[in-house]
Amino acid sequence: MAIYELNDPGDLIAPVMIAALDGWVNAGNVGTETAQHIAADGETIASFDPDALYDFRVNRPALTFVSGVTESIEWPELRLIRAKTSGRDVLVLTGTEPNWHWQLLGRSVADLSTELGIVEHVSLGGIPSAAPHTRPTRLVTTASRSELIAEDEQLPGGVLRVPGAAVSILESYVVDQGIPAVGFWAQVPHYVGGTYYPGVVTLVERFARHSGIPISLGPLVDDAAEQRRQLDQILEAQPQTREYVEQLETVVDAQSEMPTGEEIAAEIERFLAESTGESDDPFDA
Repeated sequence: MAIYELNDPGDLIAPVMIAALDGWVNAGNVGTETAQHIAADGETIASFDPDALYDFRVNRPALTFVSGVTESIEWPELRLIRAKTSGRDVLVLTGTEPNWHWQLLGRSVADLSTELGIVEHVSLGGIPSAAPHTRPTRLVTTASRSELIAEDEQLPGGVLRVPGAAVSILESYVVDQGIPAVGFWAQVPHYVGGTYYPGVVTLVERFARHSGIPISLGPLVDDAAEQRRQLDQILEAQPQTREYVEQLETVVDAQSEMPTGEEIAAEIERFLAESTGESDDPFDA
């Protein structure tokens, strides 16, 4: 059962595939925003059948009306985009996390990767963390083999067991085809709503350094600076909030190493529990 259509992209040079999906493990939208920034105005070379992947009662199509007349219907989608980069090719798989058929999708992406000659798979995303926005964004790095992780990476110690995400399931199927894979996951302050631009900047820079492909940050630096200014203004106006962030700063500054896997998992579980009920985050209105 084919669930995608592929347009022949022609010859590819040492292609690397980026995967980032909107949904779980995309805190602060950092994974998808990074993917979209890298893909920019690239060409779509493969598209997946939304009927095979989405429950439209959960991910409903968006309807646009103009003066009472239906103008367009926008369906949830998953696309593979060939980015405009110099040197080696970058193919960006991004869209809404599917509701079902994850294993079928995993097999399809693995087959597609083999057909296109993908030499490396890179997963991007964000995890909610008790991290202050006043400190540099930390990354959690994962890989299909330990030798793929650079010696200067900070890794969580112990076991990290978290709820699964489709982006990670796809990676596992690609790895089964013998394609090496790494993942870069930005730690996003759990109190920040919307896109967290400092995390996007960090992921773009990390992928560029890892792949050896120069990628311009464009307006992302200004977006990150403006967001920092706005968050700092909130701190000035809300002493209790400022005290909370200062407590996070103290904890982070005292850590000589990345939090353990157990600590990261506990923070994720707390975030998920709060997201299903009343939030007590100090930045909430």
